[in-house]
Amino acid sequence: MKMKKLLTAAVTVLAVATLAACGKSADAKSENKTVKIGILQLINQSALDDARKGFTAELAKEGYKEGKNLKLDYVNAQGDQANLSTMSQRLTKDKNDLNLAIATPAAQAMQKANSKTPLLFTAVSDPASAGLVKNLSKPEANITGVTDMVSVAGQIKLLKRIAPKTKTVGLIYNAAEANSVIQIKAAKKAIKAAGMKAVEKTVASTNDVQQTTTSLAAKCQAIYIPADNTMAAAMATVGKIAAEKKIPVIPAASTMVQDGGLATNGFNYRDLGVQAAKQAVKILRGKKVADVAVEKPAKVSVIVNQDMAKKLGINATDIK
Repeated sequence: MKMKKLLTAAVTVLAVATLAACGKSADAKSENKTVKIGILQLINQSALDDARKGFTAELAKEGYKEGKNLKLDYVNAQGDQANLSTMSQRLTKDKNDLNLAIATPAAQAMQKANSKTPLLFTAVSDPASAGLVKNLSKPEANITGVTDMVSVAGQIKLLKRIAPKTKTVGLIYNAAEANSVIQIKAAKKAIKAAGMKAVEKTVASTNDVQQTTTSLAAKCQAIYIPADNTMAAAMATVGKIAAEKKIPVIPAASTMVQDGGLATNGFNYRDLGVQAAKQAVKILRGKKVADVAVEKPAKVSVIVNQDMAKKLGINATDIK
């Protein structure tokens, strides 16, 4: 009887040890698994580039390192709609564990191409109006992410504070960008509420920016530019004209301030990418997309281009 008890105990210990070993093996296998992530970016411009860099840097911080246990497939559509479609289909065929779309058109293209693979977006101003997500707190499909929308009314209020004598505000944007149209609508409402008038002009590409901005500057005392990808790519041109005409430009994005604007209520786009990466990690570790709510920028503050302020004869400290 004693021998039988000893044998039973030994078998139990062996079984437990075997299960523990199997568990460790499974954990190790899971940790060593190569994760595949596709990234579709609309165009090369500072904000979108920074969002992507913040995303990959945070993934590495979380233990997902390219060349070790992470395979990144980064493609850039260079602002071309046909490229967005082709690249979205390619990323779908790659059967990635997760995809990231940077900017609204990229997110819309990826959503159309793939309704199954978890999809994150970043640098999207209004995901609901863009048809990406209906329920921001509990996404109903395979997509969630981080919006870059900041109060347009707050930015117009900042414009009024910086240039209190402004009677007419110039608006310039690409009407083909859904995000821009939404922001311009909000800007017009805020401008009217502040007792000012709005005059608007549109551009189809960066080639139109110099002539259109010069024309607009002659009709207003300040300019507001939404988080528009076309305008963001040409902010150096806008900045040059603004300095020559002595006209303050309030763009929606912080990177647009750095590249030629005067000031805005904004945030760091790298931080936006970091937020998206934290969402990605949750999903990669088993959380359902529906349980990962769409997020807003975590930190918003007044950002000033001191060099531009000096060129315009404005005291940068007074803006903040």
